[in-house]
This record gives sequence, C-alpha cells and structure tokens, in this order.
Amino acid sequence: MPKRVLVVDDAIFMRNMIKDIFAQAPDFEVVGEAVHGLEAVEKYKELKPDVTIMDIVMPFKSGIDATREIVKYDANAVIVMCSALGQEQLVMEAIEAGAADFIVKRFNADEVLKVVRKVLGEG
Repeated sequence: MPKRVLVVDDAIFMRNMIKDIFAQAPDFEVVGEAVHGLEAVEKYKELKPDVTIMDIVMPFKSGIDATREIVKYDANAVIVMCSALGQEQLVMEAIEAGAADFIVKRFNADEVLKVVRKVLGEG
C-alpha cells in the first residue's frame, strides 16, 4: 500500500512540482494539498497522511507554527520542511518544532524521495 503524502505550499507551481515527483514513485500517493499553515493543520487531521511536505514561509500560519500544532496533535507526525537557500535559521526552528528533516528548494526528484524514504525508515 502506498505511503500517503500531504503537500503544503502557498505556490501552486511548487505543489505541482512536488506532486509530480511523487506521481513517479509507485510507493507514494498524494492524498491532499494545502495552501497555507491553517489549512495544513485541518488537512492533516482529516487525512492523517504518512508524511507531510511543508513549506516554511506561508500566509496565515507559517510552516513552523503548523508543524508545532500538528506534532502537538500527533506526536508521530512525519513532516519534511521545504526551505529556500538562506533559511537555515528557520530550518533549525522547524526541526525544533518537530520536523523530521528538510529539503532545499531547487531540489530534484531523487533528493526528495531519498529524504522522505529516510524519515519513514525505508532508506
């Protein structure tokens, strides 16, 4: 059974890029997407994905705040943050908030799948 993925990013092109990466991997299925942190928390509770790919900087609620809220709701949540270059401080905050790992934007499919498989204990 494929691992269920929630994709959270305020930029539609990034959501589509991430969805395309997982579409190429038969062991994953994108079950939902959210455009900001508030929606991310709602969708997480509704869909209970195996892994969430979360942008850090978003409107309404940051990825860091959404991560804190999701981890408080589900201590076993697996969240991989997406960051741009130069966001090292935000990445550290995200890890402290409960994120399992991060990927840096301008990533390629192999990198994304490698990190996600690693945090799920498959890599």
